[in-house]
Amino acid sequence: MKKLSTLPVAVKKTARMSGSKCSIRFSSEDDNEMMLQSSNRRRAALAGLTFSLAVACFSVVCLSALTSVSAGEIDPQQKAWYEQYKTQENVPAPGEMLLNEDPEPELTDGFTDLFNGKDLTGWKPLGGTCKFEVKDQQIIGTCVPGSNSTYLCTERSDFKNFVFTCEMDWLVDGNTGVMFRSRMKANPKAKADTDSTKVVYGPQLELEGFSKDRHWSGGVYGQSCGGYFYPLWLKDHVEARAALKDKQWNRVTISAEGNVVKTWVNGVPAAYWIDDGSYPEGFFGLQIHKGKAGKVRFKNLRVKELP
Repeated sequence: MKKLSTLPVAVKKTARMSGSKCSIRFSSEDDNEMMLQSSNRRRAALAGLTFSLAVACFSVVCLSALTSVSAGEIDPQQKAWYEQYKTQENVPAPGEMLLNEDPEPELTDGFTDLFNGKDLTGWKPLGGTCKFEVKDQQIIGTCVPGSNSTYLCTERSDFKNFVFTCEMDWLVDGNTGVMFRSRMKANPKAKADTDSTKVVYGPQLELEGFSKDRHWSGGVYGQSCGGYFYPLWLKDHVEARAALKDKQWNRVTISAEGNVVKTWVNGVPAAYWIDDGSYPEGFFGLQIHKGKAGKVRFKNLRVKELP
């Protein structure tokens, strides 16, 4: 140990010896310098940490924003349709639309046939005079020019939670669809209240054929109740819009549990619609849309009811 007389002048000339231990107290001048250096190091470390956190937060915000934009971005190919339908009563804001990313439900166990393959027992047409007939274990619906849209509906009207599936194909291109949880009411404009003048309304799995470049088959339309609940107009719907195949059978599936409704076309996820509770139960219906032409066939209509 150096003698006190040889210690640097910065050291206060006081020392306390106790056995082999020695404690030295530095002058206030050096205390200040050391504390300043320590404070500077802490500030530098804190500044570095703050910058790192800021970068991380900025990255998360940017990623979140990109995800939000992607999930709610109108496909350029769909802009004209968006402009046409954006003011409908039911139409959702693009940025608020949910995306169905679920696999199609299992379609083998627990299903009941809704069609016996022989005749239209358990079904009745409503809303118009388009024709329905059974041929080769298929239901074939044909447009009748001058008729209103017609719906072949299940007589049972209390289907609530379920998975529904069927196969369909166009013999003559035209608009069609599958009504679910649907209802009917009298047409105030009709002279008489009959089956052929009833108004069928509620959610419908849209199936629009191939004559338009819209390709919203698998979307959810509010038939006679305010327009589209779920149009397929986002960039994220590009695969769903391409799922329908011309001149062959197409499988469509609807899952309805509580207010949550999802659809699939040939196994491809399409719609994810949240009902506001307006349509908790109802009947199924096969639509033949009014127009000049259209002929559609259906088979393998089955339902699995859920708790």
